[in-house]
Amino acid sequence: MQISKNQSLTFIFGIFLSVNVFSQSVTEWRGIGRTGVYNEPGLLTEWPAAGPQLLWSVAEIPTGYSSPVIVDGTVFITGRKDTMDILTAIDKAGKQLWQISYGRAWNESFPESRCAPTYENGRLYLSSGLGDLACVDANDGKILWSLRASEKYEGGFGTWGISESPLIIDNKLIYSPGGNKTAMIALDKSNGNLIWQSESLNDRPAYTSPILITHNGQNQIINVSESYIYGVSPIDGKIIWKFDYMHYTNPENADINTNSPLFYNGGIFVSNGYNHCGVLLKLSDDGSSVTPAWANTDLDTHHGGYVRIGEYIYGSNWLNNGMGNWICLDWNTGKTMYNTEWNNKGPIISDGQMLYCQDEKKGNFALVKANPEKFEVTSSFKIPLGTGPYWAHPVISNGVLYVRHGMALMAYDIKQK
Repeated sequence: MQISKNQSLTFIFGIFLSVNVFSQSVTEWRGIGRTGVYNEPGLLTEWPAAGPQLLWSVAEIPTGYSSPVIVDGTVFITGRKDTMDILTAIDKAGKQLWQISYGRAWNESFPESRCAPTYENGRLYLSSGLGDLACVDANDGKILWSLRASEKYEGGFGTWGISESPLIIDNKLIYSPGGNKTAMIALDKSNGNLIWQSESLNDRPAYTSPILITHNGQNQIINVSESYIYGVSPIDGKIIWKFDYMHYTNPENADINTNSPLFYNGGIFVSNGYNHCGVLLKLSDDGSSVTPAWANTDLDTHHGGYVRIGEYIYGSNWLNNGMGNWICLDWNTGKTMYNTEWNNKGPIISDGQMLYCQDEKKGNFALVKANPEKFEVTSSFKIPLGTGPYWAHPVISNGVLYVRHGMALMAYDIKQK
């Protein structure tokens, strides 16, 4: 049978589409730069009284506190089933496409999955609660390579295992096993082979994910361990600087750091609960050292993250494990702009204009103006599905708000009409 030139091109193009139907850019935990700011225009600034329109929901995904990652409308989300961490793909109508087991789950206190996948160029990169890494084909869920990374590199564990979402930089997958052998490793993202490993900080990993920054033309990876905030060269893994965060703030509960840093204008902000105050570190011009610029005792975020809008930081603090207020700080001075009670502490994200604040105890969800003068709620609703604490960070993608609660995932339309 003869095939025409147009038929041949169509056939070849069809093969290309079947190989990778997803976009090529990186999609990761808490959005671009892991800042929690999704910068989407055209979203509602007020919701109906009952909340935004629910597009679809799924009631029985494997259980977890991890956030979804959305690529071209397809949702990728992790969860725990029995002793394994599971990756599920869900289409834009809420229908499951595939589901695979990719690594060993944490097996002690709060074993539910907390590691979000990182997507790039048709592949998903994941860590599990016991520190297993995997690279998965986003089209069909095939595991391309896997590695018991924390085991191989003699990593450490805190009380709640691993919560890290891998960072992709060029051809490298960045992961922080901690322990006495190394603080951070870079693997070839195509096959899991070692490219470099840093020296050890002789410290266990925190429950954080690293970020990549650019300062005066130079790149650094910034992460937090149990005791330190530290900077690493992405080229060779050299630890450039470290700052003893725990002893600068509060050496008690020194194993509970859960929030990734924010970087802006040469400053690195880190805050964690249990009276570990918020600290802004200023990088030297050459990036070789840091100096504390200010500390603030009002904002000690438990594990809900924080966001920067303009010259202000927004988040919630830790009064105790069950309670916290909502806080705004001046980025430049550390001054507390407000300290407001609203239901309870919890996760926060932003669309660049509004704040999306979630009460971790009862599931109240608020749309709040990013106004440093006051915590001003324009709309709110109660998350209707799921069980357990409301710890998963929400996600915004293409005008849809994704909210995860235990085994439930909900997708809400928040676009302006």
